[in-house]
Amino acid sequence: MSDRGHSSRQGSGNSRKTPGAPGVSADNRDGGYNAGIAVFSYIVGGIVVWSLIGWGLDNLWGTRWIVLAGALLGAAGGFYLSHMHGLTSHKNTAGESSTDSAPSTDGNRNAK
Repeated sequence: MSDRGHSSRQGSGNSRKTPGAPGVSADNRDGGYNAGIAVFSYIVGGIVVWSLIGWGLDNLWGTRWIVLAGALLGAAGGFYLSHMHGLTSHKNTAGESSTDSAPSTDGNRNAK
């Protein structure tokens, strides 16, 4: 019996932590393109799945409107899921202040 592969992996310390949400790296930075693809996939996937469920219920019950309700429910659910995974929130990564673009509150003395 040989121990091939087992002794080299024990104690290497390279345990890689998997990210919590698709499209976001392990150090919680925004994934950019990958995060956009994840949001798109959640929304389109929700529309497809819930439209198919609505289509099946329409055929079962003889109606024609449940497929549309399923599509709307799927889009809302996909956006909600991507928001809860933190993929739709805006993060200032360049050190910008979030008040830089806010309107002046001092009576327009500092207006440009």
